[in-house]
Amino acid sequence: MSVIGQIEALFRYPVKSMRGESLGSALLGWHGIEGDRRLALRRVAARGDFPWLSASKLPELILFTPQPRADRAAQLPPTHVRTPDGAELPVLGDALAAEVGRRLGEPVHMMQLKHGVFDEASISVISSATIGRICALAGTSADVRRFRPNILVRPTNPIAFDEDRWIGGSLRFGDEADAPRLAVTQRDQRCAMVCFDPDDAASSPAVMRAAVEANDNHAGVYCAVTRTGRLIVGQNLYFDPPGSGENP
Repeated sequence: MSVIGQIEALFRYPVKSMRGESLGSALLGWHGIEGDRRLALRRVAARGDFPWLSASKLPELILFTPQPRADRAAQLPPTHVRTPDGAELPVLGDALAAEVGRRLGEPVHMMQLKHGVFDEASISVISSATIGRICALAGTSADVRRFRPNILVRPTNPIAFDEDRWIGGSLRFGDEADAPRLAVTQRDQRCAMVCFDPDDAASSPAVMRAAVEANDNHAGVYCAVTRTGRLIVGQNLYFDPPGSGENP
């Protein structure tokens, strides 16, 4: 396997579509990073197969901030969420659901899911080169928060959209023989989330338009976990191309 970069940053999102948190290290389990998207707001009146509330329906949801636990226990959900107005409300309490429901205009209910709620896959990876290219085309600052990855890669060769060639291959994080590994399954097709400014939820369609024009609206990749372990910022990232026969 060849070194293609290092982990530049790690993120998890305790409540789906709310603000994430940056981590120095994270435990990678079979269902993604521990504590990632284990909570989600369900739209009570929704009858489809995906009733979960996302920022595509309520952009200001990204301004709600789950508060870190005092004991820093990653496997446990946060106890409180800070609203855009500065109030801290219990994450599983009626007050938070009522506040979000008021802004949305319909009732919601917070749910805790053992294996999390994900749109496509439990792990997303993107390079800083890809983010930089899209944001430069859109005329905005390169803000990783727009793209909400779990793993941000600093590539050895900063080529935008180089992640596309990883499809069907394998990624290994760290130099140990039993280091955590991912199978790269598909490109990440972007939605309206990239348009929302992480600081005020204002919409900038130029970002999604840049992704469409530059790479058919794909940026980064989705992955499946093939070996669990600890991810650490600064770890070397190794790539094993499709068909090489490397065992996970």
